[in-house]
Amino acid sequence: MTQPPLTPRQRYRAQTAEEAKRIASRQLAEGGPGAISLNAIAKEMGLTGPAMYRYFASRDELLAELATDAYNDLADVFQAAIGQEESPSPRARLHALATAWRKWALAQPHRYQLLFASAAGSGRAVPERTIPAAHRTMALLFEALLQPLSASSSSAEPPAALERQLEQWVGNRPGPKVEGRVARLGLLFWTRLHGLLSLELLGHFDVMGIDPALLFEAEVDALAGGGGGEEAPRRPRKR
Repeated sequence: MTQPPLTPRQRYRAQTAEEAKRIASRQLAEGGPGAISLNAIAKEMGLTGPAMYRYFASRDELLAELATDAYNDLADVFQAAIGQEESPSPRARLHALATAWRKWALAQPHRYQLLFASAAGSGRAVPERTIPAAHRTMALLFEALLQPLSASSSSAEPPAALERQLEQWVGNRPGPKVEGRVARLGLLFWTRLHGLLSLELLGHFDVMGIDPALLFEAEVDALAGGGGGEEAPRRPRKR
């Protein structure tokens, strides 16, 4: 069904909200989530502080909007990465997705930290906005894992309590359902690569004299190793 055109007032409201989000994004890049201030945004836009609350009910709502945009952007990056190969193997899909994830995080660490190191990205504050967008990224990760992999790191059966929690989690998710093993692999992939990316963004590996790109590639190999057909292409080793 075709949506009716926006009224001038609706267009003005949408434009104002987008301008506020652009300023908030700059604040986020300069100082992290703690630097975002509705009053400072209003002042820069020539509005009063209370006027800004006509567009965002709270600071948490504005942060949730930024997190939602970031999740959708990351999901688009995932989709483009796993769709590049004509007939990708599971390992090739995982390598493509992981490489795109790392590239996205390094290019805009402030958005990565918003998603994975703040309450805004967790969906606690405004779940109806952020959780559906977060589901997009996880659904694409599940898609890359749909063909069985025989990674030794994931072969052991989890405790029964964890198995029940995984079943409940995937059962409550929208869209096509996935089996428990795919959910376990997805969570392993997500948590372990997030750990590496977080340490890299904080500069820990530089101090240790370790190339984070090589460590990241080795971890993806470990998670995807052993299954799914052809090997993912490897980059030349640095000497």
